Amino acid sequence: MTFYTFARGVVKIVLSPLYRIEVSGLEHFPKDGGVLLCTNHIDNLDPPVVGITAPRPVSFMAKAELFNVPILGNIVKNVRAFPVKRGLSDREALRNGLKLLKEGNVLGLFPEGTRSKTGELTKGLSGAGFFALRSNAYVVPCAIIGPYKPFKKLKVVYGKPVPMEELRLKKVSAEEATAVIMSHIQSLIDKHK
Repeated sequence: MTFYTFARGVVKIVLSPLYRIEVSGLEHFPKDGGVLLCTNHIDNLDPPVVGITAPRPVSFMAKAELFNVPILGNIVKNVRAFPVKRGLSDREALRNGLKLLKEGNVLGLFPEGTRSKTGELTKGLSGAGFFALRSNAYVVPCAIIGPYKPFKKLKVVYGKPVPMEELRLKKVSAEEATAVIMSHIQSLIDKHK
């Protein structure tokens, strides 16, 4: 058993009953191949919640500072996360993300780049569009619909993959591709509130 599997099991035992997590749309999640999983960001617990509800292991980009925190840094490394320097064009992080997707793994991203202070979806950064356009990965939108309050229902909704072929053929910008992805996340939020 890997550390990821062990940690996922422990976190699931704690968070699932605490937040009465309800998951829907798993039938849309591709069983194999690279997947760019794009999710709204409303709480620090979003990465573990996505990690325990997604049907396949997810690798997240995490802010580089976390890797320097004693104990937490080792945990973050061992749950498949890799560092990204925020506010910069971090070429190493971009290469790592593309490599994961090309190898058929799941890359989890929060396109907003940081948590929403209001809980409303904010503008996405171009990174999601970059990965979507530069890889042939499926792009799966996901909505976390809160609030994170003990014993209140928390919904995690996985949507159908965003059709990217036309956008790739039109050679749209990363910003435009991100905007399309964000509109799919917003649709999930609106439909399942």
